[in-house]
Amino acid sequence: MANDVQVSRELFLNNTPMLDTRAPVEFGKGAFPGAVNLPLMTDAEREAVGICYKQQGQEAAIALGHQLVSGTTKAQRIAAWSEFARANPDGVLYCFRGGLRSRISQQWLRSEAGIDYPRVIGGYKAMRGFLLHTIDDAVANCEFIVIGGMTGCGKTDALIQLQHGLDLEAHANHRGSSFGKRLGGQPSNIDFENRLAIDILKKRAAGNRQLVVEDESRLIGRCALPLPLYQGMQQFPMVWLEDTLDGRVDRILRDYVMRLGSDYQAMYPDNGFTLFSQHLLLALTNIQKRLGFQRHAQLTSILSAALAEQARSGSLALHREWISTLLREYYDPIYAHQRRIKEERIAFCGELAAVVAYLQDRSRT
Repeated sequence: MANDVQVSRELFLNNTPMLDTRAPVEFGKGAFPGAVNLPLMTDAEREAVGICYKQQGQEAAIALGHQLVSGTTKAQRIAAWSEFARANPDGVLYCFRGGLRSRISQQWLRSEAGIDYPRVIGGYKAMRGFLLHTIDDAVANCEFIVIGGMTGCGKTDALIQLQHGLDLEAHANHRGSSFGKRLGGQPSNIDFENRLAIDILKKRAAGNRQLVVEDESRLIGRCALPLPLYQGMQQFPMVWLEDTLDGRVDRILRDYVMRLGSDYQAMYPDNGFTLFSQHLLLALTNIQKRLGFQRHAQLTSILSAALAEQARSGSLALHREWISTLLREYYDPIYAHQRRIKEERIAFCGELAAVVAYLQDRSRT
């Protein structure tokens, strides 16, 4: 077991290229960052072999698998594996448990292409288990600090300046609010956990015994924080990041209007602004019940006028009104209440530079 753990550790620390021979449906449910799916069997072939195994046993299932993956089909799959292996001579291959599928792939590569390529014993399951343990072990043995603060105060700006910061929202590809949806979609929850675990592993390997995270709810978009981490975040010490209302409006204007609008325009040259506008209006609609009908209607009117002016002249000035109103009347009361609840855990308060300096100094003690 210790050897399996050490192997998994080295594979992830070294960003080892990975050839995943599982079926596409397995890969889609969860995979490792950068892994390439070149399956031994398609989903349909795997299903047929599985049914045969249940009805007729292993020998018949293996025979069916060889029948399904033969001739031109077999040659094409070996060619794809060979191309990967030659491009990534330091890589590895695996299947779900490191069993029959990866052994067959490894044998065919050796006999048909003359390539002796290493196989991960225990496969995806063992490596996935190692990553889950990595998260649990960090929660149990590392000192975590949580950054809290009002919406737009720069929690992410602080995190990215810290070598021991874990950017949960980056791993989830979501900013954690109704307006937080990013282009490109979110990873599966398994992929989110895998990315987070590898980040933790690398930061601990670099000598960081303290880790900093942003205060989050259990869900970041549709990605759920690992339960031990989330439970710990309800008890870990905190720092509270402060900024003026104008500073927070500036930051939200930068992130949610300027940058997001540019992303939409880059991805959708023909109708990016229309899609961007729809995104903001839908995000506002998503919190209509909590805003109340009258306030939602008011903010929608202000936002629509701001978008119209932006389309007409390129000016972003009118966006400041709906942002500041939403902060003052909706988000700030929520966060003020949260701060009162968490007051006893707050070890330090300050603006961005002071909080970053405090967390850097604390990491050295």
